[in-house]
Amino acid sequence: MKLLVCLFGLFASFAQGYDYQTFWFETKIDHFSFARNDSFKMRVLYSDKYFDSSEPGPVFFYTGNEGDIETFTNNTGLMWDWAADFKALLIFAEHRFYGKSMPFGDKSYDTYKQYGYLTAEQALADFADLIQHVKNNWPVKKVVAFGGSYGGMLSAWMRIKYPWLIDAAIAASAPILQFQDVTACGVFDKIVTKAFAKASERCADNIRRSWIALEKLGKDGENGSALIRENFRICQNVLPSNYTAVRDWLHDTYGNLAMINYPYGTNFLKKVPGHPVQVSCSFLDKDFHCDAELLKGVYQAINVFHNFSGDTQCNDVGNSGGDNISDAGWNIQTCNEMVMPFCGDGQEDMFYPYSWNFTQFRKDCEKKYGMTPDLNIARRMFGGRDISAASNIVFSNGDLDPWCGGGVLKQLNPTLPVVIIEGGAHHYDLRSASPLDTPAVISARNVEKEYIKLWIGAS
Repeated sequence: MKLLVCLFGLFASFAQGYDYQTFWFETKIDHFSFARNDSFKMRVLYSDKYFDSSEPGPVFFYTGNEGDIETFTNNTGLMWDWAADFKALLIFAEHRFYGKSMPFGDKSYDTYKQYGYLTAEQALADFADLIQHVKNNWPVKKVVAFGGSYGGMLSAWMRIKYPWLIDAAIAASAPILQFQDVTACGVFDKIVTKAFAKASERCADNIRRSWIALEKLGKDGENGSALIRENFRICQNVLPSNYTAVRDWLHDTYGNLAMINYPYGTNFLKKVPGHPVQVSCSFLDKDFHCDAELLKGVYQAINVFHNFSGDTQCNDVGNSGGDNISDAGWNIQTCNEMVMPFCGDGQEDMFYPYSWNFTQFRKDCEKKYGMTPDLNIARRMFGGRDISAASNIVFSNGDLDPWCGGGVLKQLNPTLPVVIIEGGAHHYDLRSASPLDTPAVISARNVEKEYIKLWIGAS
């Protein structure tokens, strides 16, 4: 059925072996009041290659993340791998304020009067509006939501908040519990450390030592700061007053390496080799005789993430999330409702000690974005740990994924199964099948598939 094509127009796209089409869906900017009636166009990618209108299968609906939807379309091979078996219609919905789905065009990030509409609740309502439209125009009955990371949170919440629209969900690496008074703030760093220590205990120890060496240089006047900039090829000026920006950028880099520690090379956040944590640790798995030598080793280690392609001329410490994730949008969301506490002690983890201070965090958000974060809104809106009344959601996590500490790791009822992937990284199970896949992820996908078949009545 081609009604969507007739309504909105499309163009064909092809990347990484996946053939999909694009349409633009018009939805409200504000779904929850009658103060404004304007709308915007949300980008949607879809494929009906395996869909048969005479014997329709389900909709596999990807709840878009904090980035360009094409990135997630091309890195969620599980949906494509299953599409033929289920005769599924594939739909990948772009999250408002990301990619090309800008409600206010090039003014979308101007002030809180625009980006104040960047919330999970509004995005979920966008998706609900789109799903209702699809159901009205395609001969489909069942809808399965898929998502990884923040997208996984949205998939779980779609099933919880819109169960009449979503019949089942796979919430992969979904840290729906990564909030104040629900999950300890130091868990993330501990799991990053676990991933690196598994590759090499000496590597993790050297990273722990490197913060002292970095601090010495940072406090050694302009000369020391210049050496930091030179050693790490930093684009910006490094001063004694701001060298901690380099420190924090390094911290985030190790987390990213642990997140994408797949057994094969990817271009997901950055172009990296297979087993990037192990490759990174190969530069730090030795004894260093001086601070300068150690920091050169650190540079080689983080280069596995930042310049494995060899194309990077200098490193922008203002962008630690990689090439395909929008720091601007996500930083705004963390300043309204996605308030996730993080801390470290430098002992149970391989980082430097730092604390979580909500008062200071709130001041920073108010100064930068004119927004006062609501510390408890995520638990109030979505339940926190109190979701035992929900059903038909698979919560999957890799045990070496830094975000798994904020995930659902204990089954709350028989229809909320938990799948733990030994040695798994961030939403590893959502990726396409590979000859290099571990037995653990193959088993996880098989379990997930059986649950989906059961919940939507597929044979």
